[in-house]
Amino acid sequence: MSREVARHGGRPAYRATEADSKARESTLLPKSCLLAIHVRLQKIVASKLILDWSPEQISGWLKTQYPCDESMRVSHETIYRSLFIQARGVLKKELLGHLRSKRRIRRSRHSRIFRDSRGQIADAVSVAN
Repeated sequence: MSREVARHGGRPAYRATEADSKARESTLLPKSCLLAIHVRLQKIVASKLILDWSPEQISGWLKTQYPCDESMRVSHETIYRSLFIQARGVLKKELLGHLRSKRRIRRSRHSRIFRDSRGQIADAVSVAN
């Protein structure tokens, strides 16, 4: 509670209805992608992808290369999202070919698409006969 009150002007200025409306407004606005905002970061990420670096390697390298500059950090998930969700249009589609996995769509580990067939023997013959 104390953080919420401090965030909205402190105890004398805090109004719950105003804080609630500001919270609703901030959730409605789509957040722009970090790579869309920072062109320099976008160019660095693209150059490393061309060198066949994985998004995890790029993220780790940025942390070591720019330890004091928080604006030069990006998570591997943001890189993947920028590549696979082309509506964002941040990283070029051609960079997908430089990923180690050549899939065109990234699925979560918990995706149920292949769950039924995994671990099954194809064209199995029953030994019960």
